[in-house]
Amino acid sequence: MRILGREDVAAALAGLDAAVLDAVRTAYVLHGQGRSEVPFSGFLRPPGDSGSRIISLPAYLGGPEPVMGLKWISSFPANVEKGLQRASSVQILNDLDTGYPLAVLEGGQISASRTAASAALASRALHGGARPVHTVGLIGCGTINRRVLDFLLLTHPELRTVVLQDAVPGRAETLAAQLTAQSGDGRPGLRCTPGGLAEALRADTVSIATTDSTYWLDLAAHPDRPAHQVVLHLSLRDLTPDSVLGAYNVVDDTDHVMRERTSLHRAEQEAGHRRFVAAEIAAVLAGEAPAPEPGQTVVFSPFGLGILDLAVARTVLAAADRAGIGGEAAGFDPGRHGVTAALAGGTA
Repeated sequence: MRILGREDVAAALAGLDAAVLDAVRTAYVLHGQGRSEVPFSGFLRPPGDSGSRIISLPAYLGGPEPVMGLKWISSFPANVEKGLQRASSVQILNDLDTGYPLAVLEGGQISASRTAASAALASRALHGGARPVHTVGLIGCGTINRRVLDFLLLTHPELRTVVLQDAVPGRAETLAAQLTAQSGDGRPGLRCTPGGLAEALRADTVSIATTDSTYWLDLAAHPDRPAHQVVLHLSLRDLTPDSVLGAYNVVDDTDHVMRERTSLHRAEQEAGHRRFVAAEIAAVLAGEAPAPEPGQTVVFSPFGLGILDLAVARTVLAAADRAGIGGEAAGFDPGRHGVTAALAGGTA
């Protein structure tokens, strides 16, 4: 079985963002064509700690290069206070003929990359390609939004201003300084600055990636937001139900996102229906989604499908194979049929 640890995955991902973006797009298209299997995610929460969870995401993705496997990802918000990453993840890929495990990859970077790529892909598609995106607001200055910016620079090369906001004092300033220091490295003319919530919400595209689950953000309380704004609602529990009900909503999968107390789940409970979902992202990419009303805010709320992790993991594994990155571990198959029984009989 192939093993790719943290450093292996990082090396394989280097320079791979364009390929990751393409892999995510392909996965969404295949899902829209019904060429995938995505069981509901399972949530495991430690007793007495409602903020922490481990999620299992089994999935199958068809197409010319089918793949199946499991993403096992934990989210423990208290890690941040200890100087640790909030989330950790393992990605398993299985052989489609035997079911045996083919590879295990450190999945945190894969998860962040697929989330960020899906957000940037949605931003480009939902702006229609005709409206340039000059400003981006990042609400939450952790790993996810840091990667979102990488991919937004691919999908919106005209991007010039990034406003960063975070509830934790100093985090926006720290990330702004890091981004500014890197501005000469492939980001000429990009201005990154910390700002307040109202300023971040005046951007053309706003990406929300926080650990908050209190439905705290009422978009109607910020009427000076631009027309045709796209809100990437990545953490799923920031927007009030009224904000959802007043928006043009796009999701990755309607059945999946209406679970686990997401803002859309709450909106469904209040409204008694799901008609506020205008389209799934596959329909948008295919040009089959209805257009929003003029000036209507567009909200993209992706639950996060395991097929995206499979698609990116497959891309990372192929890059690692080409570069000779990673190692092999024996003993993760069950052996030949009858061998165990024969050995047991010989020692009885």
